Amino acid sequence: MQHTISVVVENEFGVLARVSGLFSGRGFNIDSLTVAPTSDESLSRITIVTRGDDAVLEQITKQLNKLVDVIKVLDFSDGSAIERELALIKVTAEDDSRAEVLRIVDIFRAKIIDVTPKSYTIEATGAPAKINAILDLLRPLGLKELVRTGAVAIGRGAKGWKG
Repeated sequence: MQHTISVVVENEFGVLARVSGLFSGRGFNIDSLTVAPTSDESLSRITIVTRGDDAVLEQITKQLNKLVDVIKVLDFSDGSAIERELALIKVTAEDDSRAEVLRIVDIFRAKIIDVTPKSYTIEATGAPAKINAILDLLRPLGLKELVRTGAVAIGRGAKGWKG
């Protein structure tokens, strides 16, 4: 099962290495990882997507809470968060496929951000499932390059690190 974990930490040198080292040291894989300062510049939020059963998630959460620089650990696996991701997608855009690429971009409310005679570069944002869906449709048309940010998540309503 996929788990999205949000970890609020002190914004200090070496904290990310300690958090990611906790995962690798225990044989847990990180599917995606994003880090940025919060509205309080002294804190950062690390959003980690990983896989495992509930026992694995419980072990990860306990280990994270033991780290000195960790302020709060939130598990968003229960759907209590809004998740978004950004993807930059370069696709082949030959004469015969250009219109189809434009239709797909329009359907997914994505944006064409660069055009060359042989390719389009697309910016797509949304839930990870939406990004996967647009990629599934673009892949047969000639996916040339792909860059994804990884998921970021924020709690719905009152669920959050301050709430």
